[in-house]
Amino acid sequence: MSLRKEQSIHEEKQEDLSKNTLQTNGDAGKKSRVVCRVCNRMFRDPKILPCLHTFCADCVRQLEPFSVHGLNGERLSPEDELHGRSSVTVMCPECDSEVDLPTSGVDGLSTDHLALDEVFAETLLIENSVLCDLCSDSNAGKRCEVCCVNLCEFCSQAHRRQKRTSSHSIQSLQELKSQGRLTRPVLCSLHPGQELRLFCEPCDLTVCLECAATFHRDHHCSPAREVISRHGDRIKDLVVRSLRPRLSRLEESLRRVDISQETLQTRTDTLAGEIRAFARGYASAVEAHCCSLLRSLEDVRLQRRNQLHLQKAQLQQALSDVRSGVDFAERLLTCGSDAEILSAKGVTLRRLMKLVESGYEPHPTTVAHDSASSICFLPHESAGQVEGFPVVGVVHAKAVDPSKCTIQGEGVERGHEGQRGEFTLVCRDSSGEQMGRGGDPVLVSIVHKERKGCSVETAVVDHSDGSYDVSYIPVEPGLYSVWVCVKAQHVQGSPFVLTVKRKFRRHRGIFHCCSFCSGGGAKEARCGCPGTMPGGFQGCGHGHKGHPGKSHWSCCGSVVEASECILHNLGAVSTRGHLRTVEL
Repeated sequence: MSLRKEQSIHEEKQEDLSKNTLQTNGDAGKKSRVVCRVCNRMFRDPKILPCLHTFCADCVRQLEPFSVHGLNGERLSPEDELHGRSSVTVMCPECDSEVDLPTSGVDGLSTDHLALDEVFAETLLIENSVLCDLCSDSNAGKRCEVCCVNLCEFCSQAHRRQKRTSSHSIQSLQELKSQGRLTRPVLCSLHPGQELRLFCEPCDLTVCLECAATFHRDHHCSPAREVISRHGDRIKDLVVRSLRPRLSRLEESLRRVDISQETLQTRTDTLAGEIRAFARGYASAVEAHCCSLLRSLEDVRLQRRNQLHLQKAQLQQALSDVRSGVDFAERLLTCGSDAEILSAKGVTLRRLMKLVESGYEPHPTTVAHDSASSICFLPHESAGQVEGFPVVGVVHAKAVDPSKCTIQGEGVERGHEGQRGEFTLVCRDSSGEQMGRGGDPVLVSIVHKERKGCSVETAVVDHSDGSYDVSYIPVEPGLYSVWVCVKAQHVQGSPFVLTVKRKFRRHRGIFHCCSFCSGGGAKEARCGCPGTMPGGFQGCGHGHKGHPGKSHWSCCGSVVEASECILHNLGAVSTRGHLRTVEL
């Protein structure tokens, strides 16, 4: 039987073994080291990619090129493409890395002999009763390590007699199965039957004896067993000193990431439960608050309805009384004689006066209107806590009573020309309590009493708690009338009288106890006070009649140090004399 036929039989046998391996091991078989991750069959001519992942040579050839470029990475020229001087980049099916294939193509990749050993071992383990691959008539007891075929005793002897296969190594299947690790010699692809025993240093390549004698005869070739320690130690050094510690660190980091993911999931699940519990509790609190608000609103409605019933009854009684009085008076005046009118005058006038003075007559703007308009819902106002949750939204039922509103601050009565004056309006309800909200229509008007058309512009600031700051700047002195109205009604004390003084006048004299002394003993020095020195001196002295008894200003006689100069109010005193005193 020819070698080509033996190889064909071997490939068919390998395909059957691949199917049996996948059927036996299931998904684990797909991850086995004997199965290609692309075709999911046992390796056939396994090749190692630069990323150290192994695939069948045919599977690598079927990978779609990721890019094609020149040998040095530059853009491929037509000449390079014509002569095949190009490098093909493919994507590894295992790790998605971009790897460059050699210029010679897939055949230039290194063969994974370890994978072949694994395939060989897997084949032996799967086959309990192995038939001869050549005759298929007898059970195989031996195996050719070169051809990778199982042989019966007859075919084994024939295999040794053939010239091409006479040097092949044939071993017993039983011995191979009993070995812990099965290996086969690595043969040369150019010289069949020749084992790769030498290593060419310049070419960095394992060669056989014939290759060393022909293609590498001028190169330094050493036995593989002599250089394996040097090159193997380099690989071992990289693995032990660099990659193994890094591998441990990566595994530990990955473990921590897994733990963090589990912790994250646990934490989020816990928080999700807390959020749902909070949402249920908060929804319950909101529902309870809603019911409370509706009850409060119903209570206000009943209260206002009763007030309206009472107000209606009072109005009906007042209307009946006024109508009966008017009807009687008009009938008396229309139909009665003079004597009749005069005889009934007394009782008629007393009744009419009583109706005028003590009759019930509310303000037109407060009849029924405030009962509805004063009720409002404030959705953003804090309502405290319900079942431990803060809630907002209150039903406000207070109605402002202008007669109970008050003014705070001296700015409503006193002011100065050109200076800002301020006072505060506090709106209150009928019980005198301050309104807890703003928004009431407030009108403030400041008009000069003597000069027509002279008014002061005002600014009102609503603090949304029932208080309003009012500010103004008068431009002229004098008396002003201040109207403060809420809902078109005057508040308590309105209108007010505002006295605006001239600009604050500072003293021009000297604050002292004696103008004679402060004037340097000049007898003509005269003080603003009406006192005189004994003996006729114009400057006032100590303790005499008319002396203030304490220090005072020489310009106007004021006894208050931090005060306004009242020089303009002392008409009997000459301004010129006072100015002379200042000079002294």
